[in-house]
Amino acid sequence: MELTDKLEILADAAKYDASCASSGAPKRDSIGKDGFGATSGMGICHSYTPDGRCVSLLKILLTNYCLYDCQYCVNRRTSNVPRARFTVAEVVKLTADFYLRNYIDGLFLSSGIIQSADYTMEQLVQVARELREVHQFRGYIHLKTIPDADPALVAQAGRYADRLSVNIELPTQDSVQKLAPEKSVHTIKLAMGAIRRKLDEKAEEPRSPRFAPAGQSTQMIVGADASDDQQILSTAETLYGSYKLKRVYYSAFSPIPDSPKSVPLAPPPMLREHRLYQADFLLRSYGFQASELLPATGGNLALDIDPKLAWALAHREHFPLDLNRAAQHMIARVPGIGLRNAQRIVDLRRVRQVRYADLSRLRCSMKKIAPFIITADYFPARDTTASEHLRRAMAEAPQQMPLWPELQAA
Repeated sequence: MELTDKLEILADAAKYDASCASSGAPKRDSIGKDGFGATSGMGICHSYTPDGRCVSLLKILLTNYCLYDCQYCVNRRTSNVPRARFTVAEVVKLTADFYLRNYIDGLFLSSGIIQSADYTMEQLVQVARELREVHQFRGYIHLKTIPDADPALVAQAGRYADRLSVNIELPTQDSVQKLAPEKSVHTIKLAMGAIRRKLDEKAEEPRSPRFAPAGQSTQMIVGADASDDQQILSTAETLYGSYKLKRVYYSAFSPIPDSPKSVPLAPPPMLREHRLYQADFLLRSYGFQASELLPATGGNLALDIDPKLAWALAHREHFPLDLNRAAQHMIARVPGIGLRNAQRIVDLRRVRQVRYADLSRLRCSMKKIAPFIITADYFPARDTTASEHLRRAMAEAPQQMPLWPELQAA
């Protein structure tokens, strides 16, 4: 098979894995040194890290052959899809060629399980080793680790990769047993725990060998099983706390050709994935808990309003909030006010009282914040408008989908 044909198959097969952002990688380049590559170049890029760097990754599988028969996976053993496999040398060549042509800033490499977990992990590590040691590649590398692989191989992977990830895929043990019986949540969490221990060792002893400076991440598939958003967010909250994950990524399930009856025939709303990302950001950065966003009895996030607005409407007892007196973490919980503006408001009130016009100058969402705040010159009455009325007024307006989007694109 020609290399271009392999690339077409294995790049397409990798599109279902969302856990490939490069946030947290240290800045590194080859200026004045041997080798090539950088983690901070601008190139031809398509996504941005939290610190503003623009990145684009070559996202491929080493192979889409797989011993496992996970029902939700397009590359499962019984799936009727074209198969291909790269050699280690081909992946190294593709990465170098794409980088030198300014197409990419780094590599995201995953794989189906071939022969055994250890054999597959050895192949992934060998790609990273050759890029780093033979070609002196200084760009970003993200390796997908195989949960059942020898911990020594995972340790080697962390030496060469910027980030490692172990995909948990489904939020409950029952779902894993039903849809991916050859996998085990316990084994996956053991792998996550081993990576966390290595990261902790590096943090305690900076002179110890390099290990995955951008940390670890994971992915959960949304809509492949009956798990609701409360179960998904609770699992994410546990993973963040127990394994210090940098990110949990959410990927809406996409029905695949000849899919088994054990998985849905229709995908979930894409907006559901978006709401989960918004809720996840509230968990990581705003101090929310999963139980605040959704009750323990279960349920899904609202699709017509964002999770922070939904929380505020459900907890009107906290509002309207006096911005000249409230704690910064509570100001950040006001719909329409983000973390940066919460800090700016606190800085401003050290100089003078915050007024309503100041919020407009800060480019806060005035439509959202009006019922929830008090300023020096603005005093809305408490609870004068029912939450349901506010919700209807603030809900995102539905959009008419075009009948022939390809014509509009043209």
